Amino acid sequence: MKFKCPSCSMSLKAEPEWVGKVVRCPGCNTKLQIPGDPAAEMPAPDAAGPALGAASAPAAASTTHGDYSSTSGGDLSFQQSKPQREGWKEADPANPSIWLSLGIGAVLFVAWYGILYPFNPSPETPSSEYNFMQYLAAMFIQRTWVNFAETFFFTWAMGIVYLKLQKLRHQREALLLDVLPMELGREINSKNIGSFIDHVYNLPHRLRDSLMVNRIRKGLELFEIKQSTSAVGGMMSSQSDIDANRVGGSYALLKVFLWAIPILGFIGTVLGLSQAIGSMDLSDAKDVDKIIGSISQVTSGLGTAFDTTLLGLVLAMILQFPMSSLSKKEDDNLNDIDAFCNDILLPRLEETMGGNQEPAGLADALVQAVAGAQKEFLVDLNELSKRMNEYANNLDKRSDTFQAVVTKEFINNTTLMRSEMQESLKDTLRQTSQYIGGLETGIRGLNTVLKELGEKQVIVQQTVKKKGWFGRD
Repeated sequence: MKFKCPSCSMSLKAEPEWVGKVVRCPGCNTKLQIPGDPAAEMPAPDAAGPALGAASAPAAASTTHGDYSSTSGGDLSFQQSKPQREGWKEADPANPSIWLSLGIGAVLFVAWYGILYPFNPSPETPSSEYNFMQYLAAMFIQRTWVNFAETFFFTWAMGIVYLKLQKLRHQREALLLDVLPMELGREINSKNIGSFIDHVYNLPHRLRDSLMVNRIRKGLELFEIKQSTSAVGGMMSSQSDIDANRVGGSYALLKVFLWAIPILGFIGTVLGLSQAIGSMDLSDAKDVDKIIGSISQVTSGLGTAFDTTLLGLVLAMILQFPMSSLSKKEDDNLNDIDAFCNDILLPRLEETMGGNQEPAGLADALVQAVAGAQKEFLVDLNELSKRMNEYANNLDKRSDTFQAVVTKEFINNTTLMRSEMQESLKDTLRQTSQYIGGLETGIRGLNTVLKELGEKQVIVQQTVKKKGWFGRD
């Protein structure tokens, strides 16, 4: 639905579900409520939309965007001269200034410690008597330098989140602009493309530098040159990826802070434990006061260790919530821009040579040639599919036959091998039995010989010759 700002009369648009919401006018920054009365909507253009667009376009459009002249047939035709445009320098839509965010973070850092300083308890006050503000002041002030670093990184990150939120607000305000008014024409073609581009260039400087306006401007200028909806669609898709990468890359420093804050907490834990261990002095066990002082220093070190880790984890968790919410809102903003380009801009682009002319004969011939080639391709594809089905069926049959042959051969070879193994085992058993029988006969004969020798006495006498001196007889 479309409506006008009651203050500056700028033509605006919004989705029907936004009826009744209070928004700020992108032109004058005045708060207004989106009307729900159909009478507030701007009337839809009739068939003479391009003529209305010519009346509502700026007076300098004809001199700015080329030479539009009348032909003998009464239709407007675009001459060979193309408009010369410089566009405008695009600001970064998602990455805020590092130095500005650093300044905001420093101011928040000083303000926070200025609030806590009056509540800083004295060292003589026992921790059991701290109230809530004194406990916070002691945690942020009386611990090591780690807590100061964690707090500074947190405030710097919050400064970045604030600036990114302002940039997102600017992008959301640009979505209310009526970038493609129906008064200039229901269809966007070569006759009225200059009027649409003029309308984009005449938007307020503060608002035309946004993701949506820049993308639509690039799409219109490309369509003016190429006269191709597919080319514009491809460019829109590429630009969508570029914008998504730019928005995603703007969170790099925030992710570093989200990683560094708990790491600093762990460093504080190590420092606290080192302080606690180094302060232990039990060399004189009889000195009670010395032992109590040593225990006090140990507990102080342990308190530093635990408090730095606790502060780092809490600050990281607090930072995660606005960071995730902001990322979700920026993704929704990109999705809304993509939906506008795909659902509104691209369907209104008309690839014609003129307002009432038929497509060129070359285009008809090209379409017919493409259609004929497509028909032949489909016929060939069907024939190829039939042949592939036949090949597949033949392959299945051959596979079944081969499987049957392999199974039969395997069974035959297994049966033959089993028969051969049985015969071999039989021969081995027979030879083993024969060998055992021969061995038994030999043992019996040996027993007989031993028995005969046992009944006789055999004397073995060895004659030793005596030798004289030096081995001589």
